[in-house]
Amino acid sequence: MTRKFNFYAGPAIIPFPVLEQIEKEMKDYKGIGLSLIETSHRSKEYEEVHNAAMTLLKELLKIPNHYQILFLGGGATMQFGMIPLNFLTKEKSCDFTLTGSWAEKAYKDAKKIGKVNVVFDGKSDKYMKLPAAATLKANPDSVYLHMTSNETIGGIEWPDWPDTGKVPIFADMSSDIMSRPLPIEKFGLIYAGAQKNLGPAGVTVVIIRQDLLALCPDTLPAYLNYNTHAKDNSLYNTPPVFSIYALKLVLEWVKNQGGVNAMKALADKRASMLYQVIDESNGYYSCPVDKASRSKMNIVWRLPSEEKETKFVDEAKKLGMLGLKGHKSVGGCRASIYNAMPVEGVMALADFMKDFQKKN
Repeated sequence: MTRKFNFYAGPAIIPFPVLEQIEKEMKDYKGIGLSLIETSHRSKEYEEVHNAAMTLLKELLKIPNHYQILFLGGGATMQFGMIPLNFLTKEKSCDFTLTGSWAEKAYKDAKKIGKVNVVFDGKSDKYMKLPAAATLKANPDSVYLHMTSNETIGGIEWPDWPDTGKVPIFADMSSDIMSRPLPIEKFGLIYAGAQKNLGPAGVTVVIIRQDLLALCPDTLPAYLNYNTHAKDNSLYNTPPVFSIYALKLVLEWVKNQGGVNAMKALADKRASMLYQVIDESNGYYSCPVDKASRSKMNIVWRLPSEEKETKFVDEAKKLGMLGLKGHKSVGGCRASIYNAMPVEGVMALADFMKDFQKKN
């Protein structure tokens, strides 16, 4: 089998050594005579995997001891509702930055629960430009400021974070977590669906400051309360065992590559290669995103016509480059270049883009 280059936005590329290890261990996990995904989630074998994944997250992201890691289901979409259910009441409010499709979805769910103040709305610029983070001001009485660190559809990413004083930042980092170091102490809660940089779909990582757990009301159904999962080490119910197992393997791979700093260096290198082709094409390829707001994970661009975009995607597919069609809501082209994307894949795409322009 010839491996192809996977530029899909998600479920996304997984490191090939991880796939090989999964294949090796799938039928018989470490000689126990069962697959790990068959054995009990209360077993010693699974407990080791579960706790090792948490330990690796703490190590790689330098998460202090007063934060707790949770493994939940439902994707980031579940968190859009779960966060306001736990932290908004009729007497309280939160702040939001509206930066694209995913921020909008989180905002709409939060509005159903409580009062939401919009401190930045990028709609007038079609969500193609972010303000300097230092200009964001949280309302002092807000419970949290919600930010979406990277918008996979629009191709924009916050390069840094505001100083919000006592108001914690709650951030959806589904599509760029583990791609750069984080100032963890600025955040009260970070959540991320695994299916971009952390592994296959099925598990959502939540990093929460422990003192915030006291704010979660006991009137919520058990699964929707963060305390339920915090008290039981995310084993209140059967966790997504396979996804957590794969997450652990991906984290081990990240560590072996040199950790988060190495991931950042690779992200910078891959993104600069594609943006250089776009910027030097004399307008043949055009990226609509403001240069200071460009994503390192999801590169978006347009060609002179939709017909050429269709031809571009079709020809790239024949050459083994998959997933380059832009999201249906915005069109164009998009290359998602997450941590596991080899530099060779981006080089192949950059060369193809140059060649396509010459011939078309």
